[in-house]
Order: sequence, then structure tokens, then C-alpha cells
Amino acid sequence: MLQTGISMFFTDYSMGPGELARALEERGFESVWAPEHSHIPLSRKSPFPSGGDLPKKYYDTMDPFVTLTAAAAATTKLLVGTGVCLVAQRDPIQTAKLVASIDQVSNGRFLFGVGNSWNQDELEDHGVKFADRHKVARERIEAMKEIWTKSKPEYHGQFVNFDPMMTWPKPVRKPHPPVIVGGAFPYSARRAIRYGNGWIPHASRTTYDEIGTLIPEFRQMCEAGGRNPDEIEITVWGPKQDVPLMKRYMELGVKRVVYTVESEKADKVLPVLDQIAAFMQKANA
Repeated sequence: MLQTGISMFFTDYSMGPGELARALEERGFESVWAPEHSHIPLSRKSPFPSGGDLPKKYYDTMDPFVTLTAAAAATTKLLVGTGVCLVAQRDPIQTAKLVASIDQVSNGRFLFGVGNSWNQDELEDHGVKFADRHKVARERIEAMKEIWTKSKPEYHGQFVNFDPMMTWPKPVRKPHPPVIVGGAFPYSARRAIRYGNGWIPHASRTTYDEIGTLIPEFRQMCEAGGRNPDEIEITVWGPKQDVPLMKRYMELGVKRVVYTVESEKADKVLPVLDQIAAFMQKANA
């Protein structure tokens, strides 16, 4: 059975996160996901990956840890995930505490989706060179794992460096919430194999028509990298609503699919949720 998640750019003109989360839980959805952009610079060194102008919701979106905390507080079973947290732009010590705190208040329902950012201008405003972003993100994730799992963590890398410290709370989920790595194939796949518990590929990109054709290769990459492919859950982002495709995903071991709904009020969003729920019920039959 495929689990189903919904992503929304939460803004001051969209449904509130608590309202959307309750609607999702009532309809049997597994998870809600919130993306992240701290800001969008007016310069444009990096083109929008989907082409054209950057949608307004990208610079209007709220902080994901705030919105997901509201979503968790409004529900009892719904998982809450960052889709994705731009870890190269965040302080690892503070972010580790945010992750542990939301995992505590949600009683272990947090999914830590992470990405390394496509926006050079945004990264540079945070003091990170675009060429360094992948190593910066890896070191910050490694450092956060030390914080979550050790009573006196320390980390010494090129970009992250701290001596033994005391920091609580630790996450409810042991050893920590799943780190689910997003990004383009094959690069994000390699990162997921190196330090992730899951992988978030987009269903289609300019470099491939449908991610299902590449999942067997991903599984081979896992084995070559010394990882059990069954231990790295796959979350496909934005697939077509096609029943045979969903059946194929299940055969390939995909854990969940996530659909994005627009930053609208309930009168426009709820009918879309009903339609997706009905489709997934048919796909899982």
C-alpha cells in the first residue's frame, strides 16, 4: 500500500497548517509537508528549475518548523515533514534542537526532509558558497546526528566545528527522525545512500521522463554502496495520477507519494484533497 502525503507552501493567504492537517487526517492521508525558503533575493544567478518566473508563494512561505508544529498540535496520527529543509542555510546546533523539539511535541511524528538548495543567491546571503553547499549540508547533517544520539556530542569538520556540549531534548524517534534526502538523480541518490534514511526524487525531470525507470538503478547503487535498499524509503514527489503507475511504484518498493496543493483557502483546497483521496483509494485497492 502506498502512503500519501500533501505539501503546501503555507502563507498568510493559504489554509492554516492546523486546518489543513485536520482535513488530511480526517481523509486518511499519512503526512503533511512544508517547504522552506528563508527569502528570495531580487538577483537571479540561478534560474527557477521549473522555468519561467518564480511563483509568489516561494517568497511568501512561512517557516516550516512553525507551521508543522501547528499541524502536529492539531492532529494525533498525521506525520509532519519538511519538504525540504535547506540545511546548508541553517545553523546545525539550532536546527538539531528544532528537529528534536518538534519530534518531542509531535510524539515522534516528524520526518526530516532535507535538500541542499538550487538558489545560489539565497545560499550566498547565508554566507555559503554555492560550490560548497553539498559538503556543508553533509557536515551539518552529520553534526546533527551526533547531537541527537550522544550525551556529550562533538564534531570537527571543515565547515562545522564544535567541542563537546550538552544539549537536550533528544528526539523521541530513535536513533533520530528519518533523514530523507531530496534532489536530482543521480546526485541526491548518492547523498541518500551516504547519509540518509530515505530518498525524495521528483517523479519527472528534464533529465528523465519518469523516476520509476530509475528506481532499479537506485537499488543497485544502494547495494554497491553497502546499503540495504529496503532500508532507504522512497518518497516520490508529484507523480501523475495514474493507477498503473501507482501499482508499478508499489512493485518497486516506493513508500509514499506526495502531491502539492496550491496556497489557497479551504473552499478550493478541500475538493482537491477529496479527489486525491479517492484516486489513492482506487490505486491501493
